[in-house]
Amino acid sequence: MYCWSQSNFEKAEKLFQSKKYNEAQLLFEGILKNNPSDLRTLEYLGEIAAHQKSWVKGAEYFKKLKELKPTVADYFFKYGGCLAMHAVEVNKIKAFSMVGDMKEAFEKAIELNPKHVQARWALIEIYLQLPGILGGSESKAISYSNELAQFSPIDGYLSKGRIDEYFKRYDAAEKNYKKAHEIGNSKVTFQKLYNLYLNKLKDPKKAQELKRKFDA
Repeated sequence: MYCWSQSNFEKAEKLFQSKKYNEAQLLFEGILKNNPSDLRTLEYLGEIAAHQKSWVKGAEYFKKLKELKPTVADYFFKYGGCLAMHAVEVNKIKAFSMVGDMKEAFEKAIELNPKHVQARWALIEIYLQLPGILGGSESKAISYSNELAQFSPIDGYLSKGRIDEYFKRYDAAEKNYKKAHEIGNSKVTFQKLYNLYLNKLKDPKKAQELKRKFDA
């Protein structure tokens, strides 16, 4: 039985790596029936659910994972991520009722891994998007941005730029995105600055000049 499930697990992994998610899912589900607490199988099924945009199912898998192994930051982060993506699809009242669980999951991820970049980004978005009456807070978003800056200067500047852009402080956003791009010179930093020039500052000249330099 062990050899059978082991070879099936390897097959399922290969299918997952080849992005054949439906086929991989069937094999992983078969493995899970024999070993319902297998962490790797649960995580793969959670990832497959996320790829298929089945956010509720994904949240269920990651919820089980965080309960089975409550010391792994990414299980909490991925659970919160599935909730956040599901919240986008439902009506506002239901979405607001999920915010507490999301925040708790992302905060726990940071507690377990103090340098968790994505969990801080997620919390920044929550505090930006939420109305003030429901807990939205620019100062809390800035606080997480400042934390990011301490161990990832690029993410620090990008998140400051994101906050400025959200509040339509486009000149300040430009300064922060430029600093991020000077350090990172990556596709991500380029895209943030390029989109700001093109869509918010309405300055196609600056956008094209930036693209010319980046492509050179």
